[in-house]
Amino acid sequence: MTRSEILAHEGRTFPGRTYAEVVLAPAYEQAKAHLLAPMLWIHRAHLVMLAERGLLSESDAGVVMRAIQRLDVQKLATSRYDGSCEDLFFAVEREIIRQAGELGGALHLGRSRNDMGVAMYRLVLRDKLRRAIESALSSLAILLDVAEEHAETVMLGYTHTQQAQPMTLAHYLLAVHDAIARDVRRLEAAYRNCNRSPLGAAALTTTGFPIDRERVASLLGFEGLVENAYDAIGGGDYLAEAALAAQLAFLGLGRYAQDLLLWATQEFGAIRIADPYVQTSSIMPQKRNPVSLEHIRALSSSGFGSAATVLQMMHNTPFGDINDTEDDLQPHLWRSVDLADQVFRLFTVVLGTMEVSRQTLLDRARQSFATVTELADTLVREAGLPFRTAHGVTAEVVRLAVARGLAVTGIDRALVDEAARAVIGRPLDLDADVITRALDPLNFVSIRRLPGGPAPEEARRGIASRRAALAGLVGASEAEAKRVRAALAELDARSAALAGAR
Repeated sequence: MTRSEILAHEGRTFPGRTYAEVVLAPAYEQAKAHLLAPMLWIHRAHLVMLAERGLLSESDAGVVMRAIQRLDVQKLATSRYDGSCEDLFFAVEREIIRQAGELGGALHLGRSRNDMGVAMYRLVLRDKLRRAIESALSSLAILLDVAEEHAETVMLGYTHTQQAQPMTLAHYLLAVHDAIARDVRRLEAAYRNCNRSPLGAAALTTTGFPIDRERVASLLGFEGLVENAYDAIGGGDYLAEAALAAQLAFLGLGRYAQDLLLWATQEFGAIRIADPYVQTSSIMPQKRNPVSLEHIRALSSSGFGSAATVLQMMHNTPFGDINDTEDDLQPHLWRSVDLADQVFRLFTVVLGTMEVSRQTLLDRARQSFATVTELADTLVREAGLPFRTAHGVTAEVVRLAVARGLAVTGIDRALVDEAARAVIGRPLDLDADVITRALDPLNFVSIRRLPGGPAPEEARRGIASRRAALAGLVGASEAEAKRVRAALAELDARSAALAGAR
């Protein structure tokens, strides 16, 4: 196309047709869906503050507040981008001025689209992070419930995908619990750093008008200010922090789902996923496909990718007000944190309803050579061997048993003595019951009573302590949600009072 053809197609005034199609119209749609309510909260909070500071009279502020309250929000929410305004902010401002006359323009006193935009992003992200945290806390609760039910469910633990040592299902679930608890701490940190107000920073240097930044922050439920005005506008690390917290949560969720998928196979036979979370085949009527776990894994990967997009878009950008951290980036972060909420909820219900094949797991542990670590330990305790020597004798026991086609239950006093003679040149003469006890997976688990071990009493102690910690986390989360609701309720009350001013 020639220059004249481009101009004929695009137009000679802002916005160009392609720019509107590629950038402004999609941003307008996203803003309607996510930013309209926060924008109106910010308008009302700023207006209340202007009246309280005497920068607008009560009567003038009342005119503007009534105009805000008369806005046809449904009409705005269903409107389409038509190019008559650059974005949703100007479309809303136009409607306020239409309702309030030139007084409507006073609403923008002492602020900028810059600090408003960042504040809207923070308000949206704050709510999404809170929902993700609440869903993660529900996962923690169900993990403790299931762990308590299976404090004595002995199973094999694996390292490098190979049978390693006996443990319990509770031991595994407490490990998952603790990893998700760290996810909660990271999400909480992201929430705290997000929930700070940039309002009053204006474009990047604050304003010469004596506005009250703290008051606006309080009315919107922010915990404080992003104090430095340049940081308030240019410091997008709160976005990256939320993305990183979500990424780490997704990493864990995908790994847990992968384990459960393996355990749900007929060959492994450890768990059965409840009927609401399986699908059959269109051709194979016997199939019980644990698709819920596959979706947990797939959505975790998808959410991880959305979070990675956030970090990639911010990488090597200038430290300041830039579009890279705004309309084009926000949907990726919103989607990632929304998925964190959704995947935690799906993980909770699948885990909480699965059935566990206790006997299958115990039988597999009894048939495994995974208990021979305790045999080596027993040789240290009962025969006085150094551990490395005991390890060598035990390795020879296993070699002999495997070579002769013996199961672990075929290991007896004679075999141990034969192995000892081969390694140290003499028998150990241990009692048969000592060897039998050493190779019993129930004994293996029960004597590992150190903090963090799999012994049932230690698991129950750990569950109780974690329940107490979880109660504190849930209480703090509920208190924070209540605090934000109270702030917004005060905003509603002050707005109503101001709207009544004549």
